[in-house]
Amino acid sequence: MAALDGMRLALVHDWLNQRGGAENVLEELVDLFPGAPLYTSMYDPAKMPDSYRNWDIHTTFVQRLPGYSDHHQAYLPVYPLAFARTDLSDYDLVLSNKSGFCHGVRTQKGSRKAIHVCYCLTPTRFLWLYEQYREREEIGGLIDAALQPVLALLRRWDWAAAQRVDHFVAISTAVQERIRAIYGRESVVIHPPVDTERYTPDPSVAAGDYCLGDYYLIVSRLIPYKRIDLAVDAFRHLPQEKLVVVGDGRDRAALQAGAGANVTFLGRQSQEKLLELMRGCKAFLFPGLEDFGIAPVEALSAGRPVIAFAGGGALDTVVPGVTGEHFAEQTVEGLLAVLEKFDPTAYDPMACRAQAERFGRGVFRGKLMDFLAQVKPGSNGTS
Repeated sequence: MAALDGMRLALVHDWLNQRGGAENVLEELVDLFPGAPLYTSMYDPAKMPDSYRNWDIHTTFVQRLPGYSDHHQAYLPVYPLAFARTDLSDYDLVLSNKSGFCHGVRTQKGSRKAIHVCYCLTPTRFLWLYEQYREREEIGGLIDAALQPVLALLRRWDWAAAQRVDHFVAISTAVQERIRAIYGRESVVIHPPVDTERYTPDPSVAAGDYCLGDYYLIVSRLIPYKRIDLAVDAFRHLPQEKLVVVGDGRDRAALQAGAGANVTFLGRQSQEKLLELMRGCKAFLFPGLEDFGIAPVEALSAGRPVIAFAGGGALDTVVPGVTGEHFAEQTVEGLLAVLEKFDPTAYDPMACRAQAERFGRGVFRGKLMDFLAQVKPGSNGTS
């Protein structure tokens, strides 16, 4: 923090009405920069942790729109205007935590100019990966057709806003490539923080008397793009193996209906139970395509290998033959090909743990602070 002492820093986040990976990063940033004001489109205290009530949160006119919290996706076209009206040019440094439109805040007005660093979770998925988003959110034909001209306008705005960002930081090499392809901008990769202190290997590993469970594990929201269906279908072909699925979501009933007797759905579980399940699984399965993916790293941190689709953040976090395996095609056959020859005893728990530690909170903080010190106003790295 010493390198940024005396600087006026503001944080920016898209919206605060749901908690997920983006909010995990935000919580780390708030902890790293205590007292820094946070600018966001809207905030629903009832849906967020009580600790957020102590933050210095500033919202936009979206906060006053009817049904803003329960139906925030209906207002997607107005977020660019909301952030474009947010003038942060009086600050020295602006750090946006972006998956939507918050990189569009104003950081220059007349002679006043703040350095804007965008921690990019992904270029706006709704715009640039629309087909994936449409499938994920089950957007129908009429709405789809009506959205097309709006999407075209928003893409132009989004691209222009990205050109005004001074520095991009990507959460994975996959996102780095996406930033380059979509925005034409270069970036550095700083992976998101993972709580490697909470998820640790079973203490008996060091004593040499570690005993594995008889199941594979998934921990996930049960929604379409997570592709839990691939694992459920694969285990119908592996009646001698067991799969445990932790989590809930709109796909749960359909997944359970199509599952064999060797697949168990546990719903949501406590952190203590999650740690127990991760420590004991043969391997953690990650069949979806994620920009990073926190859960696989948590499993590695607990000393267990990961079988993941070879795409997105898993290319950075899972080392084939050392900390798990990739399957090349996102199909049942692709996953089966790995499962049928997988030997859970072939992976050293401490090697898995060592890989996870590369993505720990301390590593994230150190890399981010070093980068901000390089690009802060008055440094040689300032644009």
